[in-house]
Amino acid sequence: MLNKLAASLLIGLAMLVPAAFAQVTVNISEGVLKPTPIAVPTFNVSNGADEQLAAEITKVVQNDLVSTGLFTITPESAHIQRDLSIDNQPRFADWKIIQTDALVVGQIDMVTVEGVEFVRASVRLWDVYGEEVMRLEGQAGRRFTAKPEDWRRIAHKIADTIYTRLTGEDPYFDTRIVYIAETGPKDARVKRLAIMDSDGANVKYLTSGTFTVLTPRFSPSNQQITYMSYENNEPRVYLFDIQNGRQEVLGDFENMTFAPRFTRDGESVLLTQAIEGNSDIYIRNLVTQRTRRLTDHPAIDTSPSMSPDGQQIVFNSDRGGSPQLYIMNADGSPLTCPSGGRDTACRITFGSGRYSTPVWSPRGDLIAFTKQSRGRFHIGVIGVDGKGERILTESYLDEGPEWSPNGRVITFFREQAPGAGPKLWSVDLTGRNLRPIPTPTDASDPAWSPLLN
Repeated sequence: MLNKLAASLLIGLAMLVPAAFAQVTVNISEGVLKPTPIAVPTFNVSNGADEQLAAEITKVVQNDLVSTGLFTITPESAHIQRDLSIDNQPRFADWKIIQTDALVVGQIDMVTVEGVEFVRASVRLWDVYGEEVMRLEGQAGRRFTAKPEDWRRIAHKIADTIYTRLTGEDPYFDTRIVYIAETGPKDARVKRLAIMDSDGANVKYLTSGTFTVLTPRFSPSNQQITYMSYENNEPRVYLFDIQNGRQEVLGDFENMTFAPRFTRDGESVLLTQAIEGNSDIYIRNLVTQRTRRLTDHPAIDTSPSMSPDGQQIVFNSDRGGSPQLYIMNADGSPLTCPSGGRDTACRITFGSGRYSTPVWSPRGDLIAFTKQSRGRFHIGVIGVDGKGERILTESYLDEGPEWSPNGRVITFFREQAPGAGPKLWSVDLTGRNLRPIPTPTDASDPAWSPLLN
């Protein structure tokens, strides 16, 4: 029989699974999920560790878990047991009485390796009702070590470990988000490339703002970004190496290039090239520097995104009379369409409205999109077979969806009213957990990095 903790988490996972794959049918629009209560007391300190640092690490762990919508943090004012130790079993009765399902016990200390000082965090996760320690990646506990300036990464890794153990899902907190930082009046907007932690901390600006940049996208295999830039007043696709700050133009195209996105192996970039008013999709190999044309149609084809297995590409096209989503084989060969027949590109959206900016989920099961309908904008998802369309958000302007690396959360940008500056938001697959992502300026075009090493 499942204990209380396992049962409550299974309910949470049922809410997160798309309807087509769920074992239990749940009306996700009603938000019936009851978050699991978890206690994360302020971590203990030893060996010269700073209590303030321990408190800050604990707070980041708490905030990460709460941001999923799956957990509530039991307030420390309600804690009965105060003498927790990483080495001793907690008094489970004290935690049951305040209705806490899981307990995180942590300790921060300082260690010196070859004359260099590091922060070390030790953590254990306890199943309160099962009265046992929950193994973390096969161990009774985990330790994380980093330089003092990287303490936030320790916190994110702890939260990732707990999240993965309790939900069975892949982690996504120890990541970064690249976006466009916007400042200035609407008629003289300054748009800079910026990067930050997944929770909005540690913002850094990667470009000066002397030229406009748009649509940054992370490489799935290294710390590289591709984006569109108007440097020298010419719209072109660029590559940016985060580690050395080097920027270079992608290919010597004679015409305007835009809407870049890396392939899943990180070895090529998909992009759109406009020639005499007509846009088609191309792929540029970063190793061989060879470019291949993927579509050849009098309609506008743009915004390509590759499937995780590298076999197919979803893109936006108005070849049917209005902007809709299409899927094609990456090698250009014909495929069997969900609506019947065979073609080189199959339409998968048939609902009312205009569809754009498709992005294939890292899990391979869904495609996120922007939809414009009845004067409103929406972020939604649809199955790769064109079935199960679900709208997750609605506002004056919602645009530019991008997936978290585990395929459970989507980030996008929103303008809530005419004239309002864009802000970053996130929403999970239920559409229930909608949250703003803080940035010091207006922000647009977010893109999530893969997990950091």
